[in-house]
Amino acid sequence: LTMRLFAEERRIGTIEALLTAPVSATSVVLAKYLATLSTYVFMWAPTVLYSVILRKTGDVDWHVVLASYVGVIGIGAGYLAVGTLMSSMTKSQLIAMMLTTLVIFGLLILGIGERIFQPGPLRSLCGHVSVLSQVDEFSKGIVDLRRLVFEATLVALPLFITTRVVDSWRWG
Repeated sequence: LTMRLFAEERRIGTIEALLTAPVSATSVVLAKYLATLSTYVFMWAPTVLYSVILRKTGDVDWHVVLASYVGVIGIGAGYLAVGTLMSSMTKSQLIAMMLTTLVIFGLLILGIGERIFQPGPLRSLCGHVSVLSQVDEFSKGIVDLRRLVFEATLVALPLFITTRVVDSWRWG
């Protein structure tokens, strides 16, 4: 969803028209990010029907379902922000995709350290970024504020850096 956001526009030269428009770099980045995020959310929307169908045959714990959707959307939002950043750093869609995959894979590997390291600060750090633990907690209906703060940080930091990168194109 994100590998083409900025990379393709820079490659074919249409980014200049966008940068000369009377909009800020923040507006450009947020508009592109929110477009991909809404596409991502709409891709998950049909799965709500599964819960509705299951409700007809048994009991559905709607708090767990809602927590699971919060987790899926939060993790996806963070990954989309990373993809947006990587797309702004290169003119190649392929390189943007590979960089995004490497960062996400690095976070996954770091999270696996939670299951490997002995109890201590390193294991706590790995547990904090572990996507596997996040998905496990959300699927049980547990919404931990630490997880939400991590996801918000994983959205805000790459988008801030992306805004700085796009702003640098205007002046450099």
